[in-house]
Amino acid sequence: MQRKSFGNQQCPVGRSLERVGEWWSIEILREAYYGATRFDEFQKALGIAPNMLTRRLNSRVEAGLLRRRRYSEKPPRDEYVLTGIGRDFRSVVWSLIAWGNRHFAPEGASVQLVDRETGAVADPVLFDRNSGRIMTPREFRPGPGPAADERTRHRLARAAFMPQEAMP
Repeated sequence: MQRKSFGNQQCPVGRSLERVGEWWSIEILREAYYGATRFDEFQKALGIAPNMLTRRLNSRVEAGLLRRRRYSEKPPRDEYVLTGIGRDFRSVVWSLIAWGNRHFAPEGASVQLVDRETGAVADPVLFDRNSGRIMTPREFRPGPGPAADERTRHRLARAAFMPQEAMP
């Protein structure tokens, strides 16, 4: 069975999933945020077979999330470093950490986001850079962008009229 491609969808969620959709991809990026750059570091942290890791690292490079940087000529060895696109995905991983701790860690958090200076535990929120306001479903909604086709505009029109009980 052939996997469906989301790369040509109008939806930015679908296009993003095309680059990071499988959970291994997010795990690889998480390890890159934790400082892994070399193949053996990723393999040790993830416990993944070398052939699978090679494929997944190659696909992250092709998607523009990582880039190869040569660190040894003899033997030839590359490390994998985050690109700007890969660094921009960090906030998504941080949100997953907070969400996972909140909903799926009854034993308590094993990883927390902390302030570098004070060590205080952080609780990330999404805010609008333009207004500085915290983004909640009561005050913000998805809306069509300038490139939206009619189908996308129709789907997003529903979001404008979501019932109050659907909003936290």
